[in-house]
Amino acid sequence: MNASHKSRKGFSLIELLIVVAIILIIAGIAIPSLMRSKIQANEAAAVETLRTLDSTVVMYSTTYNGFPHVLADMGPSSGGATTSTAADLIDSVLATGIKSGYRYAYVATSSDPSGNVLSYSITATPISPGVTGQRSFYTDQSGTIRSTTTGTANSTSTPIG
Repeated sequence: MNASHKSRKGFSLIELLIVVAIILIIAGIAIPSLMRSKIQANEAAAVETLRTLDSTVVMYSTTYNGFPHVLADMGPSSGGATTSTAADLIDSVLATGIKSGYRYAYVATSSDPSGNVLSYSITATPISPGVTGQRSFYTDQSGTIRSTTTGTANSTSTPIG
């Protein structure tokens, strides 16, 4: 056997570059699909959160004779006893108004002379449009959830099915 022909061990630089190129091509195909899946999951979570909030607001109103003044009124109490400003109906994360890539804004839209809230609206907007979600959502005391892909959803936006 010729001494100049040593047995090769390992991969050549070209072979490693080809493997890296293949991995990058696969990643380039997979990452956009993963982003779309994440956006769809966040949007589905936002719709379910609005449904939950609609139900929770009704539970709150039967206990306290009116809708909450702010979203945090439905949040957990720190001392154990529930009150109209800490009803313990939603978790502490949602009570902050941010969950699953969306920002939730609760607005008491009308009150009676004694201060009881008679109507409300809730909007859910993506924290980073195009990254955490494409659509924004809206609901009010009617329970209808509406969405739009342009700007913030409102009472005139298209109802979702």
